[in-house]
Order: sequence, then C-alpha cells, then structure tokens
Amino acid sequence: MKVTNLLAALTLIIVVMASCSKVPNTGKMDFSDQTDSVSYALGYLQAANLKKQFERWPLEVDSVAMVNFAKVMAKQEINKANLDHLKGMFNEIHEEVFMRGFLNEFVYSKNPYFTEMTADVYLRKVMEDIRKVKDAERAEKAAANLAEGQKFLEENAQRPEVKTTESGLQYEVIREGNGVVATSNDRVKCMYHGTLLDGTVFDSSVERQDTAQFAVKGVIKGWTEALQLMPEGSKWRLYIPADLAYGERGSGAKIGPNSTLIFDLDLIEVVQKK
Repeated sequence: MKVTNLLAALTLIIVVMASCSKVPNTGKMDFSDQTDSVSYALGYLQAANLKKQFERWPLEVDSVAMVNFAKVMAKQEINKANLDHLKGMFNEIHEEVFMRGFLNEFVYSKNPYFTEMTADVYLRKVMEDIRKVKDAERAEKAAANLAEGQKFLEENAQRPEVKTTESGLQYEVIREGNGVVATSNDRVKCMYHGTLLDGTVFDSSVERQDTAQFAVKGVIKGWTEALQLMPEGSKWRLYIPADLAYGERGSGAKIGPNSTLIFDLDLIEVVQKK
C-alpha cells in the first residue's frame, strides 16, 4: 500500500505513538497558561479534522506495517515540521500538551475539553491578540527606524562629499566611470553590498563573489534613480531613505519597517535594450 497524503502520514505516526507510549485518557485538564490552552486546542482540532478524513480512507494496515511506515515518516520529521509551523503562528507550543490534546481526541474521544467550534473560536481570538501585539511592536519599530534614518541623513548631508537629490537620495562617488548612462528601459550588470545603519549586512553580491543583473525600473526607487545618474563603470555609495527603499513594509527578516539603507553599488555594464 502506498500512502502519499501528508496528513495520513502524520495520523499514522501519532496513532503508533499513542499505542506505544500508553498516554492516559485525561479528558479535561488544568491549563497552567495560555500556551497550554493553545497547545491542547491545536492538538484537539487537528485530531478532530484528521479523524474525519481517516474515516474516509479504505486503509487496512496491520500493526507491523504501521510501525514500519511510521518509522520511515518519522525520520522525515513530519511531526516536527508541523509543530514548528504552529509555533510560528502562536509564538510557542508545549509539545506534550499538544500531543495530549491530539491523543485524547483521536484515540479516546471522551470528555473533550473543547468542541470544534469553541476550539476554533478560541484559537482565532488568540491569533488576533498576537497580531495586535505584533502590529503595535512593528509600528513602534517603524517610528524608531524613521527617526533614526532622518537623523542620520540630516547629519550625512553635511559632509562635502555627499550629494543629495531632490527626492532625498544621497550618494557619494567612490569611482567615477566614463561609460553610457542607463535609461529606465535598460538592464544593468552590477555588484553591490547592502547594509543597515548599524552595519548589518542584509544582501551582498560582493560577499557571494558574483554579479547581478537587474532591470533599471525593476528595483527599489533609490536604485532606479541612481542607475540613471551614474555612468557605466562608476561605483557609488548610496544612502537611501525609507520611502525610496522598502518603506513601512520592510523586507525579509533583516530590513525592518522604515529602514534607511546603505549600498555600495558598482555599475559594471549597462545592457541597453535593443
């Protein structure tokens, strides 16, 4: 028998774990904190959902086959990957409580602490509370980054080697090329090294020892403007305010909201559009 469904694999793993670990039927339990409540509710809901699917699967698997199959799938850490995903949604999950909620519903199905509706409502409420906290933290971080960036740019503009454009983009020439200047329809081949104001490197083709090719109008606004000012062969250091970079949304794990960015940009070649 070949089973490819991920949920089926996870179900079989946990069924085997239930039969081997002899987890008692605790029914209702005392939750020490919200994390316990969330963990149990998640385990309960996942078991309830899987039971409905399991009842539709025409599986007849003897105990030896089930154990062997579970061992194979366990090596692929399906259960761990699933729990890591849940931890990402709810900050933290107590695995023991999650498993108890799952087993109590999937194996014993007696005296459940939740119903499917109350578990779903409860988890949605917790997720909404977490979102509000994260939104508030992000807004506070965005305001702090914006203030830090404005202060830096104001001071940086006083240096004689730094030029500021009408948009607020700042740059200093490290090496002046004598080639053609790109238009918005061109592509460019370049090397670059990007950092935050504190020196954190968030992206660098220099460190990868590789060139990168971009459409001039396919990058952040600060780059698009600079690439239409610097001649081919130039190397500039760009100081890009947040509104010409990634703005309030930020980018990835390292570029927070309203971050001012610094790039060393080496324009190797303008690939003109034919």
